[in-house]
Amino acid sequence: MFWYHKRIKGRQLILNKIMNKKIIALSLAMAGIAVLAPMVFAQTTTTPATTANTTSATVTTKIACVGSAVNTREASIDTAMTAFTSATNAAYTARAIALQQAYANTTLSAVKAAVKTAWSTFAASEKSARKTWQTARNTAWSTYRTTAVACKAPAGTGDGVDSGLEVSGN
Repeated sequence: MFWYHKRIKGRQLILNKIMNKKIIALSLAMAGIAVLAPMVFAQTTTTPATTANTTSATVTTKIACVGSAVNTREASIDTAMTAFTSATNAAYTARAIALQQAYANTTLSAVKAAVKTAWSTFAASEKSARKTWQTARNTAWSTYRTTAVACKAPAGTGDGVDSGLEVSGN
């Protein structure tokens, strides 16, 4: 039995030595990466050659192009939001009228059926208004992105990063 424990202990020592070598090799590799990474990813300090595309007149024209795309997008979104709010207001008005008529019924079953119809019609109207708004909004943003890319303006010129602030229509 003693020889068996000695044998296991010997194997354990060999495994520990192998693991220690792997840990040391991995540590050296990570240190090497830490030292070399800043050199590899450092930006060059050379200035790019000036071309005709970077003249101030050309940049101004490209920025104006993006501005025009933004104006078109905003006009489309404004129109879509007006349509959405009008449809939502109409749905609420129709629901109020339908509920008023429902409670004018004289039997409980007629009231329940009319109330259920009023609410389901309202839900369908809201769903349709929301879907129309979302489609119009997404189309406006998609058109804007396509137009802005075609303008070939300098990076960071557009305001597309703020699109997450747009009303979702939920």
